[in-house]
Amino acid sequence: MIEVNELTKRYGGTTAVDHLSFTVRPGHVTGFLGPNGAGKSTTLRLVLGLNEPTSGTVTIGGRRFRDRPRGLRHVGALLDAHEVHGGRSALAHLTVLARSNRIPRRRVDEVLEEVGLAGARRRRIGGFSLGMKQRLGIAAALLGEPPVLLFDEPLNGLDPEGVKWLRGLFHRLAAEGRTVLVSSHLMSEMENTADRLVVIGRGTLIAAESLTEFAARGTRPTVTVRTPDPAGLTALLTGAGAVVRQDADSLTVTGMDADRIGELALRHRVLLRELTTRTASLEEAFMELTADSVEYLAGEAR
Repeated sequence: MIEVNELTKRYGGTTAVDHLSFTVRPGHVTGFLGPNGAGKSTTLRLVLGLNEPTSGTVTIGGRRFRDRPRGLRHVGALLDAHEVHGGRSALAHLTVLARSNRIPRRRVDEVLEEVGLAGARRRRIGGFSLGMKQRLGIAAALLGEPPVLLFDEPLNGLDPEGVKWLRGLFHRLAAEGRTVLVSSHLMSEMENTADRLVVIGRGTLIAAESLTEFAARGTRPTVTVRTPDPAGLTALLTGAGAVVRQDADSLTVTGMDADRIGELALRHRVLLRELTTRTASLEEAFMELTADSVEYLAGEAR
């Protein structure tokens, strides 16, 4: 379990993380989201002891990570797939990590096989594509079979097959009772991958809850209606307080649920051919709830 308590990090006059508190529990895939510049990467570096906090604490399993010997047995992390020696082979890179953490040599072969790099084990890392480097970084994170895993943008550079494989890996690790924290800007993938979310903006906490709860806090649900009498139904619904937008072949209704629309249509003998409730997507909820935390807005002069 990862526990972040009143964590603050300042660089001169800039506050990257501001009194941030949240908990990441085992058995779930937790998505770590926020606009660019929100402080996600800084927070992950603080979790791993790569930076010293200005104030506050962060512990993994009740202890600071830097106080644990042989760290790869406790936490596996992928922060930057490019931070590897390009002149080494994948085999040599993982072997060094295994020896320094007293991890059995057999694990090197096992993780190379698991991430799909067994056939490239003796190739120099400098010749790897970004997707291959991501797989190597994931192999390093898995090497010590740790109970806690952190991944920063692990989907970058992966092809569709790789994305599907990684999604399944995250779910399996969580099902094994491990703590899995994944930072990503790909909302569609987080919607298919994460069980819970930690969302930050400008270094402060916006939400720490289930994906369903977060999405429900976004834009109000809308109802799509198709009818052979759109003008008549529009007048009926707006008269009852709903907001109606007419599209090419349907009406989009807000401010009134599907049950109420159906009751009104039945009472006034208006034929309905479709009545579908649509809730906000994760991306829509994210854009709405982090709007005040976006550092750079496209098309906006500063």
